[in-house]
Amino acid sequence: MKSSEELRSSLRRIDRKSYPAYKQLKGEYRFARYRLGIDHVQGDPFAAPSKVRIEVEGGQAGFAPELYDTKEKKTALEDFLLCGFSARLREFSFQTKGSGKSGLMAVSHPGAEVLERTGCRIDGQSGGVTIRMEIGFPANGRTVNSRELEKIVFDFLPRCVEKTLFYPALDGKKVKQAVELAEDQTAIRRQLGEKGLVAFVANGSILPRETGVSKKPMKDAVPFQSPKEMEVELKLPNYGNIRGMGIREGITLIVGGGYHGKSTLLKALELGVYNHRSGDGREYVISLESGMKIRAEDGRSVKNVDISMFINNLPNGKDTVHFQTEDASGSTSQAANVVEAMESGSRLFFIDEDTSATNFMVRDELMQRVVHRESEPITPFVERVGEFFEKYGISTILVAGSSGSYFHKADCIIQMNRYEPVEITALAKEEAKAFPLPAGAAEPIARPDFNRVIAPDRKFGADGRIKMKTMGMDGISINRDTIDLRYLEQLVDTEQLCTLAQMMKYIRLQMADGKRSLRETIDSVLETLAEDGIEKICGGSYLPGNLAMVRRQELFACVNRWRELKL
Repeated sequence: MKSSEELRSSLRRIDRKSYPAYKQLKGEYRFARYRLGIDHVQGDPFAAPSKVRIEVEGGQAGFAPELYDTKEKKTALEDFLLCGFSARLREFSFQTKGSGKSGLMAVSHPGAEVLERTGCRIDGQSGGVTIRMEIGFPANGRTVNSRELEKIVFDFLPRCVEKTLFYPALDGKKVKQAVELAEDQTAIRRQLGEKGLVAFVANGSILPRETGVSKKPMKDAVPFQSPKEMEVELKLPNYGNIRGMGIREGITLIVGGGYHGKSTLLKALELGVYNHRSGDGREYVISLESGMKIRAEDGRSVKNVDISMFINNLPNGKDTVHFQTEDASGSTSQAANVVEAMESGSRLFFIDEDTSATNFMVRDELMQRVVHRESEPITPFVERVGEFFEKYGISTILVAGSSGSYFHKADCIIQMNRYEPVEITALAKEEAKAFPLPAGAAEPIARPDFNRVIAPDRKFGADGRIKMKTMGMDGISINRDTIDLRYLEQLVDTEQLCTLAQMMKYIRLQMADGKRSLRETIDSVLETLAEDGIEKICGGSYLPGNLAMVRRQELFACVNRWRELKL
């Protein structure tokens, strides 16, 4: 390892040379209280920025082991440090002169959800802190401007590091609060199963967002208050006793007039699969981690999925036990989404009537009289929802605003009235007696067969070159084959899409042997992540700093939407 002064000498030696001279800087350098690693140097000032790593040894960083001795506390501390470093870094980005990306200084900027990221890592043994970031090495045209890079490396960067990565420089109370919040959130999630709940919403939570595209809590919003009939009390290790609405296992229906908060409550619940940072308003909105949002998805690719529990006897004779299409309809796509969620191990479905296929959800009595059951290939979800819970242990939380059919099936009915929840189960059940469901019921059906196998493809990556890129939150491209992820509503960060791209590459190159089932493949990938870290998945000479972990459910969903993949 070289010294910081050797780095300074190298910078002055290459000043005004051709831009590729920056390549000489690759390596590690010892500064007074940390190490600087230059892992990758961009080949051009207009290319993707250079990759840089900062490492602070545990003894220097000074974080007590009890701040990172469990996975959830470690992730929360990493998120806290990354947020602080990111905020500080923005003050210096582009403060130097030059062409192209000269002077750019960037690191992961976490959102409201607390995710495990490669942008910041804490060593669970020593307490050492590693930050991975990007720097646009300055240039004049395509000539090295190392005087400006020297300003970044020896002035801007040290000021960021000293203020954000050493415990004595931080507000110890805020650090402790972030870690304790994560511990409490984990305690709630653990108690869900113990108390027969699938979700919890604490009294006082702020669920509405500032705008439709903002993640900030709405100012002057109505704080959430549980109906007395549904209120439960949980004991947390740090917060103490907390009260709020407990949603029990089974079928929960959320109804109410338009703009009264039905979808707002559902959105908070579906994002409750993640922990949230303090100040978000939804810190204590917690759902089962395996919960999956189910919706219609016209035009998606479906590969070898057994949707026969919902769709049978198609007029064209198409097989629905091994259903395949490159252009699914609303009903077939939603049926596939349900079955694939089952395959991923989900124990909770979130469904909003607004984003569902009507003919998949219900068929009223008049329609059944005109179009007889034997002429309709679709068995609506209303006829299966009870079976999902009773037979498979899968609960459903469903928002409905126009159809009352689910009143008959629901175990609990909540009416949202001006953002205030009211428990109306008994009232709704009594009113529903005057509107009985159509006679007849769907016959029980066996659990779908989950033995799909990823077929090998010798052509994929045969030349060793695989091009991957993300397209915002819309999807990822692998060798120009686009995987559309727009409708996976529980993906919350573009860095999760970067991780999915790495996972797809790894699965395609390392796991697609035609022998393991899709379930076994996903299990193997997740075991590799747990044992060897995401470094094993990525390969390459350095670990990208722009990756955020995804759940098992999104990994399954991404594989299922890859048109190039053969299942």
